Amino acid sequence: MQGPSTATAGARGRVAAWGLRLARLLGALWTAPNTLLGLAAGLAGMPAGARPHWNRRDCALVFHRWPWGPGGAITLGMVILHTGDTLDVPCTTYEHRAGRCRHPQVRLGDHERAHVFQYMVLGPLFLPVYLACGGVSVGNPFERAADRYALQGRGWWPGVY
Repeated sequence: MQGPSTATAGARGRVAAWGLRLARLLGALWTAPNTLLGLAAGLAGMPAGARPHWNRRDCALVFHRWPWGPGGAITLGMVILHTGDTLDVPCTTYEHRAGRCRHPQVRLGDHERAHVFQYMVLGPLFLPVYLACGGVSVGNPFERAADRYALQGRGWWPGVY
């Protein structure tokens, strides 16, 4: 038999889980224009070998073997365009690559998942804000936050640890 505190804790947990699902749904709707852009790019890559796969862990539709780009991955909304076969590969953080510090390698999918969450917050504003912050560079706080999240499992938003 559950006591009152156990029942209350269980109810709070269910409310929190429901709230998280609602926030994810609203975030998915808010970033839908970016996701449609990613989906169009992914579909354009399919004749050249890109293959879509829903990745629950990374909260995204991943197009593996996407044929364009220098290698690695790019996130557009809830779509990840990846040139390889799996996001379960190690990659170097931006700060490590720039010689600012020494970090262990991180899982590429964890880094990209942070960008999915960032898109869900900023929605259609993400790309202009991201580009205004420096684009793909070590100076971009969104990239440093994604690296931090991949390293520590928390802190996917810039400035939040």
